[in-house]
Parts: sequence; C-alpha cells; structure tokens
Amino acid sequence: MKEESARSGSDAASVPLRQGGRPDWDEYFLDIAGLVSRRSTCRRRSVGAVLVRDKRILATGYNGAPTGLRHCLDLGCLREQLQVPSGERHELCRGLHAEQNSIIQAALHGVSVREATLYCTNYPCVICAKMIINAGVTKVVFREGYSDRLSQEMLEEAKVRVQQL
Repeated sequence: MKEESARSGSDAASVPLRQGGRPDWDEYFLDIAGLVSRRSTCRRRSVGAVLVRDKRILATGYNGAPTGLRHCLDLGCLREQLQVPSGERHELCRGLHAEQNSIIQAALHGVSVREATLYCTNYPCVICAKMIINAGVTKVVFREGYSDRLSQEMLEEAKVRVQQL
C-alpha cells in the first residue's frame, strides 16, 4: 500500500496515510486527539485525548485547569517556577491531564467508557493509567512516548492493550 504524509510540519504530519489520502480509523481518531490538544491551556505540553467505542466518539479532553478556574496560560506555571521535571510531582499542577478530562467529561454526561479505546497524543502517566484501568478502557493508542515505567507495568498487568502509531 502506498503511503503519503498527512501534512508537513505538524505532529499529525508524520502519520502515514493509506493510498488516496484517507486515514484508517486509528489515524483518524489520533488526528482528532491532535486537534483537541490545541485547546490545551498548559504552558509546557499540549495533550489531547479522545474516547471511542464502536467507531463513535464518546468524549474528548485536553490538559488544563478545572472548569471555571484561571488557566496556567494566564497565571504562569508553578512547575516551571519550581523547575519540576516532566513526569514528576503531578500534585504541583493546577491542570488535569487530557486522559483525566476525557474520562470526567464522559462521567459528567452519563456516558460509560467501559470497553472503549483511548486515543491520546501522549503516553499516559501512572495517575492516568490508574483511571484508565478503573474506567474499563481496554485499549490505548498514542502518538508520542512518555517515560513512565510504572504506568506501562500497570497497563500491562490490567491487560489494557497499548499501541503507538
């Protein structure tokens, strides 16, 4: 099958497309996660997530402050000020992760995510992995790696399938 590039210059650009330019389902939902990430209010990283079951979007989420609270874009980033490395001291952040927000949005609107697939621009941290497991999500498809060994071990133990595109 001949491959083409989606667009040049963006993270979605590196995802090969099938002949004729039509993405397969995983590429399609990951591209949507990339679009959702553009709503992020985090100064350090823009992450988007999409929960899908039976090729239908259940909920989306991006990383940022809780609803109604001031954004880090406006206040500054405590983690930057304290020089906290990525992946450490999650409690020193005003924001929720994209994966958390997608699960919360589904719950808020009464939508079960049991047996859903989570498409995310980044690999889930251990906190998100625990929520993914308890929410009944059975598969995670992500674009960029994130070094979190405990997250990887827990998702594997829970038999959540994980795939990088």
